[in-house]
Amino acid sequence: MFSYTLQARSGKARAGIIETDHGKIITPVFMPVGTLGTVKAMSPHELEESHAQIILGNTYHLYLRPGHELIREAGGLHKFISWSKPMLTDSGGFQVMSLAALRKITRDGVQFQSHIDGSRHLFTPESVIAIQEALGADIIMSFDECPPYPATREYVEKSLKTTLRWAEQGKRAFTNDQHQALFGIVQGGVYEDLREKSARALMDIDFPGYSIGGLAVGESKPDMLRVTSFLNDILPMDKPRYLMGVGTPADLLNNIANGVDMFDCVMPTRNARKGSIFTRYGKMIIKAARYKDDFSPIDPLCNCYTCRHFSRAYIRHLITMNEILGMRLTTIHSLYFYQELMQMARQAILENRYEDFLAEMLPVLDLVI
Repeated sequence: MFSYTLQARSGKARAGIIETDHGKIITPVFMPVGTLGTVKAMSPHELEESHAQIILGNTYHLYLRPGHELIREAGGLHKFISWSKPMLTDSGGFQVMSLAALRKITRDGVQFQSHIDGSRHLFTPESVIAIQEALGADIIMSFDECPPYPATREYVEKSLKTTLRWAEQGKRAFTNDQHQALFGIVQGGVYEDLREKSARALMDIDFPGYSIGGLAVGESKPDMLRVTSFLNDILPMDKPRYLMGVGTPADLLNNIANGVDMFDCVMPTRNARKGSIFTRYGKMIIKAARYKDDFSPIDPLCNCYTCRHFSRAYIRHLITMNEILGMRLTTIHSLYFYQELMQMARQAILENRYEDFLAEMLPVLDLVI
């Protein structure tokens, strides 16, 4: 059964524990993204060694390939991909938004064409819940419309009405509440009154957790932080808050300061495969010529497999030669760093010194080394 326990606060920053059928999640938490049932370049064993507690799957992509019915036959997504820890699946709303030329939003759902073969499909609030029940993730999302940025207030207001109606329909269709937790998604763009309307309507429906969607889609960082800070004073204290699709290490720490508990983003894995590596000293561009004969590890204080065994010079060589091992080693380090950063943030909250921790870390994380 799903539950959340708030353990400590430091300002608005929160430390807690989420309980699921597949184990505990210590918050704040960063969740690596496994869009197609795999975190790119990483095996499940390597994810565990990075201290990942929970990973994501994508409803839209898994529905198209290999199909949710096949995954149900395999015993659910956990068994299909050999991952024994908690999992989360998103609603597909963001992917549908990104297919603007291939989709049509109606009152009942979204008609869209597959980006793979052009075949036509319909997502409804009920079908999206049924797909996620078949996938079997511990935490699943209501179907929502994620408005683009920029968008007029009129468009965002109309979109929000659709999202709230779909949230009610999805909640009624949800049948697996003994083993899964269904989160509502707060929308409303950068308009605080619409965000409040969304949050309060979802709280009336009563979800065990609340996601903050529609950010990191092009708005400014100050706007993003303004919205998350604003929602901290509205969303219930005894339920987790999940900021979807964010982001850089600095984004994570700033939004933890605003009361967010859960994060996901492709950034650490996608950037790592291109040779842009996150570290406690800033972002390292490993292709830079200065690393050609640098035989020190990426981070001498890091205990990940990459830093224990390989030099910057060797990793630079692999990345410039487009070798798969280079992509794997940079990904291993970046994900390990993200998990370590969350552990450091949690400890600072438990010791009620998060403001000092934030002031110490932010100037460093913004550097390019």
